[in-house]
Amino acid sequence: MKSAPTRITSLYLALLLLHACQGDVSPEDVHQWKAALSALSDVPEYNQSLWPVVYEERDDTPFPCQAWFGSWLRWCPTSLSLLREAEKVLLANLKSSYRGQYVSIGCAVGQEEAHVWTLSFNEDSPNVPLVLLHGFGSGVGFGRSSRPAFTKDPLEAEREFIISIEEWREKVGLEKFILLGHSFGGFLAASYAIKYPERVDHLVLADPWGFPERPLDVGDRYKFPLWVKAVAALLQPFNPLSVIRTAGPWGPSILKKARPDLIRKFSGMVKESDDVIPDYLYHCNAQNPSGESAFHTLMAGFGWAKYPMIQRMDSMRKGLPITLIYGSRSWVDQDPGFQIKYMRRDTFVDVQVIQGAGHHVYADRAELFNAIINTIGSHTDNGTLPPLAPDPDETPSGNHNTRDIGVTLSSIIDVRNDMTRDDATVGVETKSFEDEID
Repeated sequence: MKSAPTRITSLYLALLLLHACQGDVSPEDVHQWKAALSALSDVPEYNQSLWPVVYEERDDTPFPCQAWFGSWLRWCPTSLSLLREAEKVLLANLKSSYRGQYVSIGCAVGQEEAHVWTLSFNEDSPNVPLVLLHGFGSGVGFGRSSRPAFTKDPLEAEREFIISIEEWREKVGLEKFILLGHSFGGFLAASYAIKYPERVDHLVLADPWGFPERPLDVGDRYKFPLWVKAVAALLQPFNPLSVIRTAGPWGPSILKKARPDLIRKFSGMVKESDDVIPDYLYHCNAQNPSGESAFHTLMAGFGWAKYPMIQRMDSMRKGLPITLIYGSRSWVDQDPGFQIKYMRRDTFVDVQVIQGAGHHVYADRAELFNAIINTIGSHTDNGTLPPLAPDPDETPSGNHNTRDIGVTLSSIIDVRNDMTRDDATVGVETKSFEDEID
């Protein structure tokens, strides 16, 4: 019990770190924190033979499903009904009509029947559908969706996420679609496209998390003060947002003070945003941290994945168009996007860097982001490909985001086993459940 105040203080610093990632401190400071956390993480050696764990054919439902019910008793001032009301207030700001429904994904995760809370827009449109995979905080294990118990093995946990997406697709009845993933959703979108390429017309990755490999010398590149090392060591075992739940009734006020950037970001779109946004975020993240725990299983420090997606991009079906969209001020490393473009020279790969945008690129420069997505949609409907962004060497001088392919490739040198990769062999499976959509 005596250690509780120290843990709360340290976890509060972690939440402030997420706030810092929005651009209020220098990128160098952000990288130092990411490196400090990551230096304490064990990252597996690169091993091509591990990918079948995620993508091989397998019977994933050996046990009958149990009913979807239950509650999470805690001292936090939250409940599923309060989350529902908070979301209702937030969505009241939308100008478009939508339909919300729970979609059963059977026992895709664990032994209990799970459901994904789904919002559908413009369902009568004849155009190719656009499916959005949100970043950390949405989807199965997050928000109003079920919160099943994910496995503690990182490859198995990733597989459970991918199977849940496919089960959702089957229940909704989509055949092909444009798949857009942001942040952690970009990591999952790419993994899904590797396993089910026949379902994806165009893959869009918006500031995707988990692509770069962690540098071999990440612990040596920065000279960490002793207190940074101590805090990083204390944070390592915790889920990213444990502070929200640990703080109990003080959680809402901590969230409001720690993330004023999100309130400002959406203030022009949401009425009474000072209360509505933190209220919704609190009730989303104060619930059972099922998906958050799975994310913690997959990550090696906040900035890297234990099994980076860049290692597998050569496994993706040739010919599948990919567009990567980065914010110029984001903490996410842009180099993997240019590496993918270099790796897949015979396939459409477009890398867009939106100036002035941070990690939440879709909100920071909404008009530019939407224009890119609408262009992709129009060309997909017509069976064509959109025009490519100018190559880095064509970018006007003075732009601090100028990329040279030699510089980009040189950033690969100090990563794990990059020169020892084998050709990928990836299995594909398709499963179905007979349950009806709720």
